[in-house]
Amino acid sequence: MFISEIFHSLQGEGSLSGVSSLFIRTSGCNLRCNWCDTPYASWKPEGTKMSLEAICEQVMASSAQHIVLTGGEPMIAPEVHRLAEAIQSIGKHLTIETAATILPKGIACSLASLSPKLSNSTPDGRLSSKWQEKHNDLRWQPNVVQAWIDAYPTQLKFVICSRKDLDEIEAMLDQLQPSILAENIFLMPEGITIDTLHKKAKWLADICREKGYRYGHRLHIELYGNTRGT
Repeated sequence: MFISEIFHSLQGEGSLSGVSSLFIRTSGCNLRCNWCDTPYASWKPEGTKMSLEAICEQVMASSAQHIVLTGGEPMIAPEVHRLAEAIQSIGKHLTIETAATILPKGIACSLASLSPKLSNSTPDGRLSSKWQEKHNDLRWQPNVVQAWIDAYPTQLKFVICSRKDLDEIEAMLDQLQPSILAENIFLMPEGITIDTLHKKAKWLADICREKGYRYGHRLHIELYGNTRGT
């Protein structure tokens, strides 16, 4: 498997925010989000080829009981199903962080952390129009999202750039049946600096209060800044 990094930190997003976790970040992605905060695992994938056995050795050696399989897009990684099964077989809690563009196909998973991409993610002129079209065709797959929701405990995380994103989110949620509970929907401000996050937090928190969604604080940015291995 092509692995960008493996590190022990605190979960910074979602319902398990603050929980001691071992992160396994695969390298490679089928999307090109304009605001991607891990371009070294997506736009320009970097990493090391590791065997399944070598990865599992690090999992077993870690004191963390919560393992996070993330990316890039972990679901495109070869042997990802075998890795997930191995992690669960040794009694670890496994969160899979995915954009939900690929069907789960029975993958072992304790918590599906789905982050469907809004139109605000469309790549800019740094990429060709073909990549922009590919991204937009792929970024929202309601049938795939539904398959994850039907199979696992699920949370949805949406990256918010502006107030107008809310209309798009609610149109997307209307396509899911049964509707996912608002308490399992996180609205996260887009940004990689504390100042940017705090500015958006002022109005995004009001939206969450009014609609019943959860405000998605990005704890790792608050604690460590936008740095690798955190």
